[in-house]
Amino acid sequence: MKAAQILKQKINSPSPTVGAMSTYRIWPEMVEMAQRAGLDYLILDFEHLTHPSEVAAQICMIGRMTDFPILIRPPSHEPTTIRLMMDLGPCGLLVPSVQSVADLERVQQGIYMPPRGQRRPGGPGNFWVSDFHYHTWKTQVEDDLIILPQIETRLGLEHAQAIAQHPLTTAIAVGPYDLSADLGLCWQPQHPECQAAIQRIRQAGLQADKNMWMIGPAAALKQEGFNFLCLGELTAILEAALKGQVAQVKDP
Repeated sequence: MKAAQILKQKINSPSPTVGAMSTYRIWPEMVEMAQRAGLDYLILDFEHLTHPSEVAAQICMIGRMTDFPILIRPPSHEPTTIRLMMDLGPCGLLVPSVQSVADLERVQQGIYMPPRGQRRPGGPGNFWVSDFHYHTWKTQVEDDLIILPQIETRLGLEHAQAIAQHPLTTAIAVGPYDLSADLGLCWQPQHPECQAAIQRIRQAGLQADKNMWMIGPAAALKQEGFNFLCLGELTAILEAALKGQVAQVKDP
C-alpha cells in the first residue's frame, strides 16, 4: 500500500512526522481536513469507543485513494479483533498494551495470511487488493504494514527491548497516561520515574534502530528530540483551540 510506504519513509527520516487521533467521532471529511492542515497521518481509535465499520472503511478507502496514511488502534491484540480491524483497510495499527513478544505473536496471527498467520480476509477494506492469491496479499498489504506496539505497563516496560527488536515492530510506541497509572503516578508525566520509563522505551527503540511514536505537546517533545509525534485527540485539540480564542476575546 502506497500510503504505508509513504508513512514508513517519513517515520525513518529525521524530519518531524505529525499526526492526530480521533477517539470520540470519525467522519470521512476528516481526511481532507487533516491533509489541508498538513498532518502526515490519522489514527482511528477503537480502543475506547466503537465506530461504524462502514464509516471507518470509507475513511481508510479515502486514505488509500489519496495516499494519506490511516491507522487504526484496535481495542485489543486478540487475533480475531486484529483481523476485524484489518478488514477495514488501514495501512497499519497502533496496538494498545503490548506487554511481551507473545502479544506481538497474537497480532501476527491476525494480520498475516497462512502460513505466517491465520487471517481470513473479508470486509469492505479489502476490495482494493488485486486478487486473493497469497503472494498478492503479502506484497500489497503485509509487507508494508505499519505496526506500532504501545508499551503501557510495568510488564511491557520490562520487555521493551524484545518488543522493539521484534520484526513485526515498525516503531516502538508508548501510552504515557496508562503507563503513569500502572507506575502508581497517574497523571504525573514529569515525575522522574515516568520520565525514566519513557527514556527506557526510547532507548529500546534506538538499540533496535527503530523510531519512537510519542503523543503529547508536540513542540516540547520536538525539543526533546522526538520526531514521530501525535498531537493528541481531535476533540481535545478543538476544545483547546476554542478555549484559546474565547480567552483572547473575554480576558481583559
